[in-house]
Amino acid sequence: MAHQAPRFWQKRGFFALGLLPLAALYGALAGLRRRLYAWGLLQVVRLPVPVIVVGNIGVGGSGKTPTTLWLVEALRARGRHPGIISRGYGGQIREGVAAVPPDGDPVRFGDEPVLMASRARCPVFVGRDRPAAGAALLAAHPEVDVLIADDGLQHYRLARQVELVVVDEATLGNLWRLPAGPLREAPSRLAEADLILAQGALSDGLRAAAGPVPVFPFRLEGGDFERLGDRTERCSPARMAGRRLHALAGIGRPERFFSQLESLGLSIERRPFPDHHAFTPDDLVLPEGDVLLMTEKDGVKCAPFAPRECWVWPVRAQVAPGAVDLILEKLDGPPTA
Repeated sequence: MAHQAPRFWQKRGFFALGLLPLAALYGALAGLRRRLYAWGLLQVVRLPVPVIVVGNIGVGGSGKTPTTLWLVEALRARGRHPGIISRGYGGQIREGVAAVPPDGDPVRFGDEPVLMASRARCPVFVGRDRPAAGAALLAAHPEVDVLIADDGLQHYRLARQVELVVVDEATLGNLWRLPAGPLREAPSRLAEADLILAQGALSDGLRAAAGPVPVFPFRLEGGDFERLGDRTERCSPARMAGRRLHALAGIGRPERFFSQLESLGLSIERRPFPDHHAFTPDDLVLPEGDVLLMTEKDGVKCAPFAPRECWVWPVRAQVAPGAVDLILEKLDGPPTA
């Protein structure tokens, strides 16, 4: 779950300071809930296959979805058969669970699950009850031998073998807990993970908070643009240069998408929207001859009514070597000689 961050989260100003009592209450309740699971006073559900949770300690876009897609490909390359479970934030599945088809409706299933189903080539199930979603996925797809719980770090009811935390320190603002800042959990939570994937450099303070947990850098890389109405039609950034370009982004950190486009030498008019924004045709109106660029996540929602000159920019997570080996070691034990 992610939201467009309030500006006061970026510093420890008077407004954020006034919310510290609520942040302390939030932290105390979250910590109590976690301890109740650890003490066995709340039920933890163990599924019959290993579970890897991919999550973060704050709200906002840190790169979890590209990381999940990278993990699917990395596991498949090692002979595993992964499946994905997700809450389906922003969708309409309030009760029960549902399988997400590759061409699913993002209004029903959520934008990120539909994007993952279209890209991952593996089963994707959504449901607020993640253990139920995992059980339903395994019943429908008995070949699946490992589950990835997207954005599942704080869902302690689901037992997990590996915790992978994605960190983009630029999203962590003043490092205070909700609602005074953007953190769901304190930075010290990083020291309990199995590995950290860091987008961008980590400060000395955050590295110290992570303790001995291995940190693997990653970056998001894009190639050619793809026409939203026909993804087989591609256009290089060089061919886009010189055209009148508008860039639309309804993600956790739209400025990162805009900066990436500008780093390609493109001059753009920025159109930021809140994360998980419900786009309408009016949001996509273009002057004659202009071009609209957007993220894949926004593209799954805009495809039914996008103008012809609408292009998406797919990105892939490029993760430092060794991360998948560590994950497999956590799942299977150290390799034998």
